[in-house]
Formats: sequence, C-alpha cells, structure tokens
Amino acid sequence: MAASTVPGPRVCIVSPAAAGANNGNWHTAARWQRFLAPVARVEILAVDEEPGPADLLIALHARRSADAVRRWREARPAAPIALVLTGTDLYRDLDHDPRARHSLECASRVVVLQAEGLARLDATTRAKAVVIVQSARAVRAVRAADDPDFVAVGHLRAEKDPETLMRAVRLLADKGVAPSVVHVGAALDERLGEAARATGAACPGYRWIGPLPHAAARRAIARSRALVHPSVMEGGANVVIEAVRSGVPVLASRIDGNVGLLGADYDGFFPVGDAAALAALLRRFVSDAVFAAHLAAQCARREPGFRPACERRAVRSLVFGLLPAGSAAR
Repeated sequence: MAASTVPGPRVCIVSPAAAGANNGNWHTAARWQRFLAPVARVEILAVDEEPGPADLLIALHARRSADAVRRWREARPAAPIALVLTGTDLYRDLDHDPRARHSLECASRVVVLQAEGLARLDATTRAKAVVIVQSARAVRAVRAADDPDFVAVGHLRAEKDPETLMRAVRLLADKGVAPSVVHVGAALDERLGEAARATGAACPGYRWIGPLPHAAARRAIARSRALVHPSVMEGGANVVIEAVRSGVPVLASRIDGNVGLLGADYDGFFPVGDAAALAALLRRFVSDAVFAAHLAAQCARREPGFRPACERRAVRSLVFGLLPAGSAAR
C-alpha cells in the first residue's frame, strides 16, 4: 500500500497478511495507517518487501515478521522497532521459536493488545511493553425476523476452534433445541470445512456461509443476538470488539485474549473446548431474557474503551514516543 505524503516521520508497517486475507493482522495494519496518516508518512509492506527510507518499523507478529525485523535491525542499528504481538506469537511461538524470541530482543517497544498479555512476557520484555487495545467503529442494525440468534465470525482453523461450536449445536439439536447459528469464515482447514458442512446437514439451524467482506461480516454481527467466539488462542480479537461496538453481547471461551477484553468478571465465558458448557450458555441466552440483558449491560460498560479515539491516541503516542522530536527519514 502506498505511503501517505504528509510531512512528518516515515513509518513502515510490516504485516504478514495482505488485504485479501481479510483477517485481524491486516485490519490492524490498515487501521493504524489511517490513524497515523494525518501526522506521518505511512507505508504498509508485506514481510518480504524491503522498506524505503523510514524512521520507524512497526512489525505485526513476532515470528511471521521475524525476517523483516532482523533485516531492519541489521540495516538500521539505531532505528526503533515497535513489535506488535497479535496472537499465536504471544501464546505459542514465544515458547519455542527462536525467531520470535529474536524479534522481541530487537524491539524497542513491544505491544500487546490486551492487559492479560503482559503476564506472558518475561520481566525484561515487560519493562518495554505497552498495552494498546484495538478499536472499531460503531455499526448498528435493526434485527429482522429471519436474522440468526447467534453468529460466529472467524476463518475455520484450529486456533479459532470452530468444532466446539459445531459440537454444541449438535448437542442442542439432540435435545430438541435449535437456536439459529450463522458461521462466517473461509475453510483454511478443509477438514473443518467438511465438519461445518456435515453439521449444517445434521442441524438445520446451523449455516456455514463461508467468508464475507468485512463490511458484510460487521452487518451480520450487528443483526445477531450474540456473537459466539470459541477460540483457543487470541491476542485480542477484533471481532469481539466489533460486536461490543455494535451493542451485541459475546459468548466467549475463557482465554486470556477474551478475558483481557471483556473482564475477568464477565458472565458470558465458557471453558475452552467445552461444547456442553457452550451449549448450556447458548440455551440460557435464548431462554433467559434477564441473563441476555445482563451480558449486554456488561459489554456496554466495556464499550467506551473500544472507541477509535482511544486507540488512535495510543498509536500516535507509541510512534512519537519512539522518535526524537523533528526526526527525519533515514
């Protein structure tokens, strides 16, 4: 993506995902470019592209951007790097991947996307870490009679654990309960795509509709009664934030990435991988209006922290905190 042309420092954002991936890393990169564009010249590059003259590197994902981080540090020993830990790097790669660890060592500042992520860092890394909670614009919609009770949004891959939702739907169908569920996302694992098709055939209330453009996925969330988010690993999911900004409560796995966004006292969590617990939560949500309203109120209390103005201030503070006043491109 071309850099902006306004005066100011030159910032290179390296993203392991391009626009076509329609995933969290890409949306973070694009959103941060928008936040910085009025005050800096910003360019988004793929991990294998060489940056031009620049003052600061923002790299998304410690392992997948590791080569870009290494090349930057070798070419520009004194130039700052902000490393954003976006999910699988924080909760998996840092434990065993030397490239991810090297990215941490190279970074001038480390960013985690929710406060629980700080606990995953060693003391040295934590000392240079900051929390920047992601944001989303508000998208509201009026539900129609044929809109689903629940929507799940996430590509079908192991980290998102779509099978727990499928098992929960089958458990409810076996008990004669059939809340409607729409599942949005591409089958990045064909086995999971087959499981989704089989679930749809066995349970008419469940529909896997494949990927949607981002705007359409946002509308699907806004027209549902609740978002279901069963991930086993998240840095801080955009989709949870999008649901809350749409006034839609969330039924989520109790993992750090979800707890850090919704709060440890949130009552819409279920144990990771526990289909029976998720099935009970789905059933309670559709049958207990007081409980559903309680979750909506809990989410509404978190909503102000997910507004773009908050994230924009934090991103600009990150960038200008790493650069000397009046810095020029190197």
